[in-house]
Amino acid sequence: MMKVPLNLSTMLERAEKLFPKKEVVSRTLTKIHRLTYKEIGERTRRLASVLVELGVQPGDKVASFAWNQHRHLEAYFAVPGIGAVLHMVNIRLSAEHIIYIINHAENKVLLIDEDLLPIIEKVKDQLTTVKHFILMTDQEELPESSIQPLYSYEKLLASGDPTFAFRKDIDEYSPAGMCFTSATTGNPKGVVYTHRALFLHSMCLGLVDTLALSETDVSMPVVPMFHVNAWGMPYAATWFGAKQVLPGPQFTPKILADLIEQEKVTVTAGVPTIWLGLLQEIEKSNRDMSSLRSVVCGGSAAPVSLIKAYEEKHKIPFLHAYGMTETTPVVTVSRLKTYQNDLPLEERMLIRAKQGLLVPGLEMRVVGDQGDVAWDGKEMGELLLKGPWIADGYYKDERTAENFRDGWLHTGDIATVDEEGFVKLVDRTKDLIKSGGEWISSVDLENALMAHEAVFEAAVVAVPSEKWDERPVACVVLKEGFKGKVSEKELIDFLAPKFAKWWLPDAVVFMDEIPKTSVGKMLKRALRDQIRDKVKVG
Repeated sequence: MMKVPLNLSTMLERAEKLFPKKEVVSRTLTKIHRLTYKEIGERTRRLASVLVELGVQPGDKVASFAWNQHRHLEAYFAVPGIGAVLHMVNIRLSAEHIIYIINHAENKVLLIDEDLLPIIEKVKDQLTTVKHFILMTDQEELPESSIQPLYSYEKLLASGDPTFAFRKDIDEYSPAGMCFTSATTGNPKGVVYTHRALFLHSMCLGLVDTLALSETDVSMPVVPMFHVNAWGMPYAATWFGAKQVLPGPQFTPKILADLIEQEKVTVTAGVPTIWLGLLQEIEKSNRDMSSLRSVVCGGSAAPVSLIKAYEEKHKIPFLHAYGMTETTPVVTVSRLKTYQNDLPLEERMLIRAKQGLLVPGLEMRVVGDQGDVAWDGKEMGELLLKGPWIADGYYKDERTAENFRDGWLHTGDIATVDEEGFVKLVDRTKDLIKSGGEWISSVDLENALMAHEAVFEAAVVAVPSEKWDERPVACVVLKEGFKGKVSEKELIDFLAPKFAKWWLPDAVVFMDEIPKTSVGKMLKRALRDQIRDKVKVG
């Protein structure tokens, strides 16, 4: 067989040649841009040539500090197309972590979205490796800035070469992209993605039993392009010639609903908090969401109540998936097997709420204290993963040894596997609650609480107990119209028929909002610190 490297530039070249008229619709601060793949291709080649002129060499890191928009998409292909590495910086990290990851990655160039410039201005003097700052803006003139020199993205592109040839001699195991985990403790950890990993992962997203992305789709990744490559959707959608809708800066549920209606979006992806917000928008206004064939949900567990609201009430298919920064990210997708479609609704929903079946190409183990657990849906263990798009370590980080051992990624996620092979995440190792020597799943309690009509969000955390070691406490945000009308007793009574008595929370704390990480996951460490001294448990 021919030894042809699996490189990202071939994805864009295919879109240029076969789908030159298909659109990328991009929302920026000032307008909606409509660009064809032919135009995106030319602009990407111009950017690649400009980066070479600025002295970017193979292996150098180019950072993006940007929302989901067309210029960011161009960087997705231009940077790896010259053999360099695109480091997508999480714009929601603390200043301390932004400084750390830009310096740790040794970024040479920094591409910045216009409204994010003030963040970089505050830290610029502590960025020790960045030589060139480029502002991605619709404005013809650059704003006054303390960063000098500051280049205009569009003016640089105007001087670039629209016929620039991407490198064809790049080893497929060479790095192409880079993201950092959103750390809850310590500094974020860097994960480097190779051309080969991104290529194979993109191919996986086109499989019918995963996301089934194809040319017929209108793809809108709401998950940020700095969060595990927007789950790989921009790469796959470009390669397959799908129309793309990029929602841009500071979007709201209303803006997302508008884009879905106007552009006839067929598949969109994001974390549960995004879909909770969109659900509220749909329910308070008369929206046409009929174009959607799939709402993909990942990042944290989606409660059954959320899945049912979309599918039963609004007839919008809802697809549960699981992955991590370290896994590029897609690992499992929860689709029913053919013979499971005949099960009663409640049984089907319980299966759909699981993280799902391992996607083709990957291997997994679930390991407990006594070795691999039984596939009985009850015995718990840590999920271990292996495969061609699973990382084998962190970038220049001694913490690699904690998570990568014996050829496996030790995810830190506690899971069960049922008789059919469906994975269900029970908790993170650090979030499991150990009460009287027995484990309690915070995720199961949260999902049950979310089924109550008054509950908007719920998080369950452990509080120290002299008698039991730890006890669960529920932190709850009520929906508008229910505040002050629902009691602690009512919620605990609601849970009582579903769980053993010792699983029930010792207290319910009503909150205005639950603290979250930079990618929308519940920040349980902060919650534990908040309530530790406020709540007394048995």
